[in-house]
Amino acid sequence: MDSEELLPGGNVSGAVRIGTTVRRTTGPWTPAVHALLRHLADTDLTGVPRVHGLDDKGREILDFLPGTAYGPEVPDDVLVDAMRWLAQYHRVVASYRPVGPVVWRAGTAALAAGEIICMHDYGYYNWIGTSEGFSGVIDWDLAGPGVPLDDLGFTAWNTAPLAVAMDPAYQARRLRLMADAYGGGVTALEILERALVSAQRSARVIRAGQVAGDAGMVNLAKVGEPGRTEARLPGLVARVTQVASHL
Repeated sequence: MDSEELLPGGNVSGAVRIGTTVRRTTGPWTPAVHALLRHLADTDLTGVPRVHGLDDKGREILDFLPGTAYGPEVPDDVLVDAMRWLAQYHRVVASYRPVGPVVWRAGTAALAAGEIICMHDYGYYNWIGTSEGFSGVIDWDLAGPGVPLDDLGFTAWNTAPLAVAMDPAYQARRLRLMADAYGGGVTALEILERALVSAQRSARVIRAGQVAGDAGMVNLAKVGEPGRTEARLPGLVARVTQVASHL
């Protein structure tokens, strides 16, 4: 048996690497996430870890995706590739329709008309890259029902990045880049407006999980969440008009 290597990040699940696999803690949402990942494994979508069951400690066993996670300053070309990948994911997952209410990490919910299973954590820190560029996406625990703009808004919050005060012209340019790369008629303004909704949802899910005693959500308090997000939300509200004026 290979030794365990604690992987960087992993604020929610405490992921470790053993050989070519990753082991992560599980929860009531794990069967739903595994069903999603198994569905994706049967499609032509690349860059998604495959599920290999549970180990003798009850941890999930997933493929280790070679490469490293990105940092906050994601280059334009990586952002473009990530948006193209997301558009492909949304097309592929649109045919996946779990029956009845399903237990997800954010709560039990049925998939409504017009909804898909969103990743809901599509930030740079879950994107894996190699020397050849963007190559995959990890940490699917927060997946659940939503609309495509939920993932786009979350990316804009974290990776445009709209979460911090900076040149609104730069943020507007990044939003246009996202919209153009994603395609499908989505506009930069729609992404901007959804970013606030996505960030608010993320904060609610984390806060509710902490109240419920979800250990992974409790761990996020160590990096200041959701307080950090909640503190930044008024700033985005104040800057939306400025950013929009450059779109």
